[in-house]
Amino acid sequence: MNQTRRKRRPDPSLSRLDSLSPEMLFPAKSPALTSSRIRNIFLLLVFCFIIYIIFSYGTFRREKISSIARSLTVFSTRRRHLLFSIAASHDSWLRRSSYVRLWYTPESTRAVVFLDRGGFESDLTLPPVVVSKDVSRFPYNFPGGLRSAIRVARVVKETVDQGDKDVRWFVFGDDDTVFFVDNLVTVLSKYDHRKWYYVGSNSEFYDQNVRYSFDMAFGGGGFAISVSLAKVLAKVLDSCLMRYSHMYGSDSRIFSCLAELGVTLTHEPGFHQIDVRGNIFGLLCAHPLSPLVSLHHLDAVDPFFPKMNRTESVARLIGASSLDSGRILQQSVCYDSLNTVTVSVVWGYAIQVYEGNKLLPDLLTLQKTFSTWRRGSGVQSNYMFSTRDYPRDPCGRSLVFFLDSVGSDGSEGTWSNYILHRVGNCHRAEAVKRLERIKVLSHKLDHDTQQMVSPRRQCCDISSPYNKSMVINIRQCMPDELIAMNT
Repeated sequence: MNQTRRKRRPDPSLSRLDSLSPEMLFPAKSPALTSSRIRNIFLLLVFCFIIYIIFSYGTFRREKISSIARSLTVFSTRRRHLLFSIAASHDSWLRRSSYVRLWYTPESTRAVVFLDRGGFESDLTLPPVVVSKDVSRFPYNFPGGLRSAIRVARVVKETVDQGDKDVRWFVFGDDDTVFFVDNLVTVLSKYDHRKWYYVGSNSEFYDQNVRYSFDMAFGGGGFAISVSLAKVLAKVLDSCLMRYSHMYGSDSRIFSCLAELGVTLTHEPGFHQIDVRGNIFGLLCAHPLSPLVSLHHLDAVDPFFPKMNRTESVARLIGASSLDSGRILQQSVCYDSLNTVTVSVVWGYAIQVYEGNKLLPDLLTLQKTFSTWRRGSGVQSNYMFSTRDYPRDPCGRSLVFFLDSVGSDGSEGTWSNYILHRVGNCHRAEAVKRLERIKVLSHKLDHDTQQMVSPRRQCCDISSPYNKSMVINIRQCMPDELIAMNT
């Protein structure tokens, strides 16, 4: 049987495939679809990253924001946020109210005076007077001491219990304490009043600190307590007064009670107890770089300026401070290399002109112009700072020029004039023997955050030539400038 080969008929589907173009067989992905997917993936990654940041760094960010907020609050402290409590007696207030009148300003300073008894008429130039409450129930056992220490210590509680509004700091002092209020505001602005702070300084006399404590703020120099701490202290103070009946002074009782609360002293060297006597020229001429905050024991020291009484002297110092509070008693040293002259400027107080090259560390050491606080032949002159001898012979001392006048140029600049204080008939070097007046030019010293945390002494230049008068310009030092004579 013959077999015939059958022809295979072409598959119609294959012929259709042959007719299709490559683009039809393998279509490209939709551009719109690809962009949408990429965008969605990107947004998803961003969202995940944000969630990661929130959970990983949320605590840090909250603390950082909180820290910034606290800083803004702290540095907005003003005079109205301070409440001064002045401890006095009826008899002492008669003599010393003139000191308080020098620094108290009714329009901007909040203060109250606590007396043991009344009898004074209202005086708008002085703080209001309050009679302290009875403290006879509290024991006092210090031999030869004064029971008034209990009343003065309890001023802290009575002040807080008044309930004054918008108080950040309670400041305590005596009626012979002179405060430089703007500088105190600057100093306290470093600290957060919502935390517990006890701010002040100890005595200049070493033996006083040994007797009481190196960590106690001496009350006459003044001390400040933050409002948050003061409210707690007021609640527990009476129990402390019962427990510390054997102590001498009011400041010892406050210190002991704060110690029981776990609080230690924050030292600020601008508070001055002035536990020395006599001429404190050497003490004032070597003030630390910190702003001057207070001066005490004014009745035990000589007037600061010649031919003035104590009140007039303090008034002149405060008058200079009103123009540039941050610069008062700040020391700058400059040199005239050509004539080998050294000049130490203590702004707002005095200028000393030395013949020869005096090294800066020597000029920063206090001249011992004063005597010890405690009297007696066996008392040693031990202080909390280094001292150098003050020549007995006036001709062996520097030329001294005391502040005569001070003013402003209408902007940030100030000028101050100093007049020679003549002592003895001394032979002086040719360069300075006719010198009678010195004028100092400066810009207002702003104790900003950097200056307070990391202070640096300023430099000065002597304009030459000079004969009867000299002009000095105080300025910021260059970054690598040394305060020394060019040799």
